[in-house]
Amino acid sequence: MKGIHQMSRGVIAIGILVAAGYVIPARGQTPATLYIELQNVVEYPVDTSDFSKFGTDPNVTPPKLDRGLGCFGAGIPIIGFGDIVAVNGQPARGTYALRGVTVCTSPTPVPGANAIADTTWPSIRDETFEILQSDAITPVGTIMTYGLSSGMPSPPGPPAGRRNSAITGGTGAYFGVRGQRGQRNNLLSGAVGERVASITEDPTKRRQNGGGHILTVLYVIPVSWPTVVTTAGGPAIVHSSDFSLVSASKPAAAGEILSLFATGLGPTSASLTPDQPFPSSPLAVVNSPIDVTVNGKSAEVLDAVGYPGAVDSYQVNFRLPPGTGTGTATLQISAAWIPGAPVSIALK
Repeated sequence: MKGIHQMSRGVIAIGILVAAGYVIPARGQTPATLYIELQNVVEYPVDTSDFSKFGTDPNVTPPKLDRGLGCFGAGIPIIGFGDIVAVNGQPARGTYALRGVTVCTSPTPVPGANAIADTTWPSIRDETFEILQSDAITPVGTIMTYGLSSGMPSPPGPPAGRRNSAITGGTGAYFGVRGQRGQRNNLLSGAVGERVASITEDPTKRRQNGGGHILTVLYVIPVSWPTVVTTAGGPAIVHSSDFSLVSASKPAAAGEILSLFATGLGPTSASLTPDQPFPSSPLAVVNSPIDVTVNGKSAEVLDAVGYPGAVDSYQVNFRLPPGTGTGTATLQISAAWIPGAPVSIALK
């Protein structure tokens, strides 16, 4: 791993930081926004009572319950799947899965198809978004939602896209999250709604047979935010050459390798309970994608690891982008596509 020698030298720096004391700024409740792009989204309503026929037809198989009334009738189970291909425009992998049941509510019900109600909703469902890094191997975390789907009225607040679903929790980098789910297909070029198929269609052929291309949006309030530690001398960002703080009297230079100390970057390659310190060998690599931007330009992240012996403290080694200019710059770190509060650093 690049930067391990820098990590060992960081013991000096972290000692200085601890001795000086540090502050983690409070963060408000404004949600982070995750745009999750899904492909090959197919929903399979249970349209036969013959279990032996489930998943047996390799061809595209339309559902057999469609009466042309906009709903199949209340009480029909639904299962569905899709592929996560990007988060906030960055390549990612993962699985989307849903389980639901039709409710078919309507203020003007059609006998045999709808249930009378004040609002119009075809189904109620729980959904799972299991996100992996683009290598399709490294797990980032999972977000779960529950609520009404594809109807109206949408709840007040962030654009919901005919969804009325709450984020009920998460795992991994999204441990304990809450918030709201929406859909923004209007922002996705070539968006196509989910395809509905018979439960008799073979789901192993889902990618081959094709499905919807959808942009889901999750407005997420995490338990903790990525946060650059703040010391009495400023943000805990140090020169890799001697681990002295970057400051007005000792500014950083474009292209220089720096290290920052942060909290809230989430799980690592070491499976630890929340109160366990990070190991020193092997280093605990952060599972989530870590991004550092300086004046809006992406910096090259060299390493992001749990600091040995610490709990919820991390070291991130990165290279300042070339041409970042001089004076005061704005630096921001994000983990699992959740941004932290920006801090200022001095550049020469």
